[in-house]
Amino acid sequence: MPRFTGDASPFGGGDPYADYRTADFPFTRYADLAARTLGAGVIAANDEFFAQRENLLVAGRAEFDPEHFGHKGKVMDGWETRRRRGAGPEHPWPTEDDHDWALIRLGAPGVIRGIVVDTAHFRGNYPQAVSVEATSVAGAPTPEELLAPDVKWTTLVPRTAVGGHAANGFAVDVEQRFTHLRLNQHPDGGVARLRVYGEVVPDPEWLATLGTFDVVALANGGHAEDASNLFYSPASNTIQPGYSRKMDDGWETRRRRDTGNDWIRYQLVAQAQIRALEIDTAYLKGNSAGWASVSVKDVSGNGNGDGDWVEVLPRTRLQPDTNHRFVLDTPAVGTHARIDIFPDGGISRLRLFGSLTEQGAAQLAARRAELGA
Repeated sequence: MPRFTGDASPFGGGDPYADYRTADFPFTRYADLAARTLGAGVIAANDEFFAQRENLLVAGRAEFDPEHFGHKGKVMDGWETRRRRGAGPEHPWPTEDDHDWALIRLGAPGVIRGIVVDTAHFRGNYPQAVSVEATSVAGAPTPEELLAPDVKWTTLVPRTAVGGHAANGFAVDVEQRFTHLRLNQHPDGGVARLRVYGEVVPDPEWLATLGTFDVVALANGGHAEDASNLFYSPASNTIQPGYSRKMDDGWETRRRRDTGNDWIRYQLVAQAQIRALEIDTAYLKGNSAGWASVSVKDVSGNGNGDGDWVEVLPRTRLQPDTNHRFVLDTPAVGTHARIDIFPDGGISRLRLFGSLTEQGAAQLAARRAELGA
C-alpha cells in the first residue's frame, strides 16, 4: 500500500491538485459506507475551530480557494482543529497522548475493507499521524453513549504517520460488522475527506419485517460486482438510494463503435425471489440506453439453481429520462442479476423488488452472526 509522509510544497499558484499525491487503492471497488447518500454523518468532534467536521463526508474532492479567509483564518474545505499547546512555558509542546477526534456514523453498517484519510490542500497543517477505531452499537446512540467506558472500540488503523496534500490509504482486514468510527488525528491539524470502503451487512430482522424490498439496493446489502464499461461513472450509482438528481448520478458508458453491448452484473443481498423491477433513465436524455434486458441466476449451491442466467425481462425499448416499471409473470429466484443495455448509453437506477427466500434469510442471519453483530 503506497504511503505518503511529510509536508507538501506551499501552494504556488495554478492547479492546486498538480502536486497532489495519490494512488489506486484496490479496496475502492467497494461502496463508501460513509457516504451522505446512505445517511452517514459526523455526529461529534472535540474541536472544529477552523473548519467544520461535516466537511469530512462531503461528496466530491475538496476545493481550494487561496483568497478565502474568515474571522478565524484561512477557510479550508475539510475538518481542521486549532493548534494544541503544552501545559506551560517549560513544556509548550503537545504531549504524546494529545489528539483530536471525530465520531462518524456509517450510512450502512458493514465490513470495512479500506479507509482513505485525505489531506488535500492541508500542506503544512495536516496531522502528524492518524488512527481509526470502530464499534458496533445498535440503534441511534448519542455521542455521549458512544464515548461511554463500556463501549468496545476496535482499532482498524493504528497510529500511523501521514502526508500532507495526499490520499492516505489503509487496507483493513477485520472481519466484523461496524456501525460507527472514531477518526483520531495526532496531535491536531486538518483532514479534508474521509472515505470508508466496505460491504454492507443489513439486519435480517429489518428486511423480514419489510417483506418486499429492493433486493439489489446498496443500502440493503446488494452490490455491483462488475461492468463492461466505467468510462463516465461507476456502476454502483445504479443501486444508490433515491432517484438520480443529475446525469452523472447514474451509469453512462462511452459510445460504442462495434456491434457489442454494455452490461452490469450484481450480487443480491442473499438468495431472493424477485417479483417486479424498475429501470430508470432519469436525466439521461440523449444518451440513455436504447433497449435493456435483465437476467437472474442462482449460485446458492443448494441444488435449486444450475448457475445459468435466466432472462426475466426480454430486450425492451427504453425511453429517455423515464422510469420504467415491470411486473414479472413468474417470480424469479436468484442470488445474482445482470442488466444488459443495447447498444450503449446508460441508466440511472435499477431496482429489483422481492423478498428473501427461507434459505437466503438463514444465510444472511448466519453471516451477520459470524461478524459479531
